[in-house]
Amino acid sequence: RVNEILEMIDLGAMAKRRARRLTADQKQKISLGRGLVRNDVNAILFDEPLTVIDPHMKWVLRSQLKRLHRQFGFTMVYVTHDQTEALTFADKVVVMYDGQIVQIGTPAELFERPSHTFVGYFIGSPGMNVLPVSLNGAQAKIGDQTIALSSAPDVNVGAKTELGIRPEFISLGRDGMPVSITKVEDLGRQKVVRSSFAGQPLTIVVPEDGEIPADPRVTFDPRAIGIYADSWRVGTGA
Repeated sequence: RVNEILEMIDLGAMAKRRARRLTADQKQKISLGRGLVRNDVNAILFDEPLTVIDPHMKWVLRSQLKRLHRQFGFTMVYVTHDQTEALTFADKVVVMYDGQIVQIGTPAELFERPSHTFVGYFIGSPGMNVLPVSLNGAQAKIGDQTIALSSAPDVNVGAKTELGIRPEFISLGRDGMPVSITKVEDLGRQKVVRSSFAGQPLTIVVPEDGEIPADPRVTFDPRAIGIYADSWRVGTGA
């Protein structure tokens, strides 16, 4: 079992060496191996185990941990600040903010329906747009622009109200509300467009071959709109 784990974490050739002679990332792998070598445990707890490991080995170990989880059924609790690790590794994600659990759900649920603005900001790259709004029934007003909602959110008087929408659910084209583009980041498979909308910063994700018109305008997918009161989701435009 020891030899099997050493091979899995790519330390088989160093089996006879003492841990104190290893590099920082190799010591991290040893700690990981010590947690995996026993097969009589109910749960394995990981506290940022891949922090100092090089990116390629991090991807390999993450895949192997996923395989072990499926093969042996261990309960694994994995703490990380890396959203990619959380979304690719976990079946269920717990997001904490300021010492409080703000959402528990699948990666898809956290991406599509963030229950707190921090979840929208933290999950996703780039994160969710959060825009201050004033509400009038089923209408959200951002600066001089008005966005129609399908229903009036139930918001307490005096609450700070915001509209959240992910960059992927904003369409950039020739129709809709005017925006002013400030920067375009070409990432190959997609473009990240930084813009100003009704006096607020707005990030838009455009497909690789997507057009950026001379007179740019945007439309929001109403199914992807979330309304937040004091940072907590209270309703959507769906």
